[in-house]
Amino acid sequence: MTIRIFHASSPEAVVLLAAAIDAGCFTEPDRRILLLSRSGPAPEAVADVSASAGFERLRTRFDEVLSWNEAIAPFHPDGWSPRADDAPLWERHFRRAWGLGEEELELVVGSPHAGPARALTQVFAGTPMDVYAEGPGGYGPTGEKIPPLTGTRVRRLLHPDLVPGVRPLLLGEYGVEPRTVPAEAVTKVVAELADVESELPDVEEPALLLGQALAEAGLITADEEAGLRREMVRGAAALGHTRLVYAPDPYAPWKSPADLLAEADRLGVELTVLDGPLPVPADALLHRLRPALVVGCTSAALFGAARFHGLPVATVGTGLLLERLTPYENAERIPATLADAVLPALGDAGAVAEQKPFGAAELDGAGLEGAELDGLLAAVAFAMRPKVRPDLRPAAERYLAAHLDSHTWRYFKRRRLASLALPGVVPARLAFLRSSPALRRVARRARALRGGRR
Repeated sequence: MTIRIFHASSPEAVVLLAAAIDAGCFTEPDRRILLLSRSGPAPEAVADVSASAGFERLRTRFDEVLSWNEAIAPFHPDGWSPRADDAPLWERHFRRAWGLGEEELELVVGSPHAGPARALTQVFAGTPMDVYAEGPGGYGPTGEKIPPLTGTRVRRLLHPDLVPGVRPLLLGEYGVEPRTVPAEAVTKVVAELADVESELPDVEEPALLLGQALAEAGLITADEEAGLRREMVRGAAALGHTRLVYAPDPYAPWKSPADLLAEADRLGVELTVLDGPLPVPADALLHRLRPALVVGCTSAALFGAARFHGLPVATVGTGLLLERLTPYENAERIPATLADAVLPALGDAGAVAEQKPFGAAELDGAGLEGAELDGLLAAVAFAMRPKVRPDLRPAAERYLAAHLDSHTWRYFKRRRLASLALPGVVPARLAFLRSSPALRRVARRARALRGGRR
């Protein structure tokens, strides 16, 4: 008997897992368990995934639904992982509590370097697993070095092909092969949720504005985030949209819409603010509202709107985010880079109006060729995690030598390139020095000594 445990922390993750099951991405196990977790600074204040509209329809793919938060209480699900010596004890505990017995297990988790996924891979050591990435972060490098005993157990990376033709880099250091969850399977699951009874505004072809908890995550200030919300309203109004719907981030909804409503009133447009968490997964919201335009920053729903629903999209705040993200290896850097590079900016009316369907043959927005976008992602990924993906150095050097200009500098930091001896900082006549390991060791030693004196 084989038991497969699927971990998910959002309705969108459950939608992707359901689509992967429907598409035959998994063999049939004897038992499927959906393990749900709630994250964030205050998980107890976040609505459980099982409370989202339409969940009962998704639940039919699983034999049982369990709560990770309840299983490890009072520990925080984002930060807890077992001590190495305690892992066997926790495994015996979970096997008894969840009725797993001594049966063979398989895991399906998000990126195994953080959160509940890391804890699960440590508790169930030796268990084979598949990893999935429901958002654009999967196109970036693994967040940190993961142990070989974990990385070599990963069989596949499942992803929804949000940016067609671009290969995800997550877990590439272990040669993990990406597998696309077919777009038809994703849209079929979304359509299944579209007629679920839920409280959604009856607004015809609105401009849908997607909120994100950027300030809550410490990426920008609260005032800057408020400014981005107002920019969404102004930009949509400037494009001729008179009916707007604002959807706050479901995990950290902002408290007062008064300033946003005042801005809409000043511009003479009608603004509807969804009250509280989204009543349905983001993709189902897109399917139900069929907005005339979707506006956001780096949200996965923004890419999904273009890719799976054929809707016009526009971005705001990507330049600000790229400038403010610290440290450079912040996980939000890849989503911000992709949104900035391939999706049109809200302020560019021509690009928004002329965007074509987001298909496999051509990328919209900046009009990047697939090879150039692959090069950009490789360069950013190497600059973010040079110790995780040292194999990307040649691709990074090629891209920077050929494409670094006044526009693409926004994706990099001069100090970061200098510390890695990458093109763009070192003069061309001294370029041969970049390939000298001895010189790089001397430079690292000098920086360490300077830091010690400080």
